[in-house]
Amino acid sequence: MFGIEDPTAIVDALQVIGIVLLEAILLYVGYGLLEWVLGPTLVDALRGEQ
Repeated sequence: MFGIEDPTAIVDALQVIGIVLLEAILLYVGYGLLEWVLGPTLVDALRGEQ
């Protein structure tokens, strides 16, 4: 009824959770690195500074 009768369903659910968590971590680190590298340049460009 709830899908817990089949142990493979639990393993599949844990795999999906793990993949989503890994993707979230990679995106967090990737966007943080992108902001760290390009952030000051972009802010200077928006302010009209060289």
